Amino acid sequence: MNQNGLAFWMTVVGTVCWGVCFWWMSRLSTKQNVLLAQLREQGKRIEKLSKLEHDLIKEVHPQVNEIKEGMEAMIAVVKENSENNSLVSKKKTH
Repeated sequence: MNQNGLAFWMTVVGTVCWGVCFWWMSRLSTKQNVLLAQLREQGKRIEKLSKLEHDLIKEVHPQVNEIKEGMEAMIAVVKENSENNSLVSKKKTH
């Protein structure tokens, strides 16, 4: 094989390699685009859920203080009733 024949076959091999490389990169790019689309959709779902969660927390947060105040009042009433009941039961036993 002379020098011209070798140069021809090296050019053919280089061209084929370039074509394979181009096809491979195109395939990777397509997969990457699909993955990015899935990530965008997932991000939108997470953002929507996060907003809903934030709205729920905003709704519940003021109610937490009200519930806490109500619980403190109930605890005071229960303690008062239990003290009164214990005094009444002591009087009945004597």
